[in-house]
Amino acid sequence: MLTRRHIRVKVMQSLYAYSQSENDEMRSEEKFLLKSMDEMYDLYLLLLDLFVEIRDHAADYIEKSQQKHLPSEEDRDPNRRFVDNEIFALLDQNTGLQNGLEARKLNNWKHDDEYVGILWNEIRNSEIYNEYMASRTGTFQEDKDFVIRIFKEVIAPNEKLYDYLEDKKITWVDDLPLVNTAIVKMLQKLKSGKEHALSRLFKNSDDKEYAVQLFRKTLLNDESLAAEMEGKTPNWDKERIADLDTILIKMAICEFLKFPSIPVKVTINEYLEIAKEYSTPKSSIFINGILDKLSKEYKEEGKLNKIGRGLM
Repeated sequence: MLTRRHIRVKVMQSLYAYSQSENDEMRSEEKFLLKSMDEMYDLYLLLLDLFVEIRDHAADYIEKSQQKHLPSEEDRDPNRRFVDNEIFALLDQNTGLQNGLEARKLNNWKHDDEYVGILWNEIRNSEIYNEYMASRTGTFQEDKDFVIRIFKEVIAPNEKLYDYLEDKKITWVDDLPLVNTAIVKMLQKLKSGKEHALSRLFKNSDDKEYAVQLFRKTLLNDESLAAEMEGKTPNWDKERIADLDTILIKMAICEFLKFPSIPVKVTINEYLEIAKEYSTPKSSIFINGILDKLSKEYKEEGKLNKIGRGLM
């Protein structure tokens, strides 16, 4: 689930937090880095569990409607297509999801069930829901298409849910786009009557090691990486260079010199994209100029010890 770009963002955030704090404990900041990545998986599990909680809330709504003193015909014979949606059932029965929620003690929606109610009401009043509920039966594919649509168009864009998640974990704001994409991909792969394995946080152990090593090597080599920048920014005073830009350049130089398996072009492209999203409007142009100049110098001087074809 975690892409290399998102790992770079997490490392950037940890390095920035370290540079802004009075705490010089590298180990504590490294723990924060690993914790922030692990908590991203909490968000993934919680949003998957949200489907089940909304289904249960809808079922409770039907039950209460049937207990009215003067129930309507619809109350007595409700359309159960929503609560019987097979996608919800598959998630409810998914052992990986349920074990993950239990192991991590994630019961947010039990304590903050008002957000479940808010989303249920928005779904119930949506055109998507009315179209889906126009009939009482349908296919598995229709169930899947409906759930994906309400996630994309009702749940994911919900501002109150966004504010709630931001209040719970500030790092979740940056994680949401990636987690939302992972959820849609999982829903698309679901098959009737079959349990689907959840996405893993890291694609493999190399990615987790990459995160730790990028953080450590950038921090431990801070002075030498800063020296590499000397003379490469003649038209920029140090005070004019954004702190984030300095960190991104140091991380990129670190990848140039200390990560032989990462192609130079990949490093440059990745940090330019991160700069566009997280730093100033002119940052990507500034960073591109420095990295392009440095990469050419390193290649001429034989400093780019890259392994494999096409990595220079």
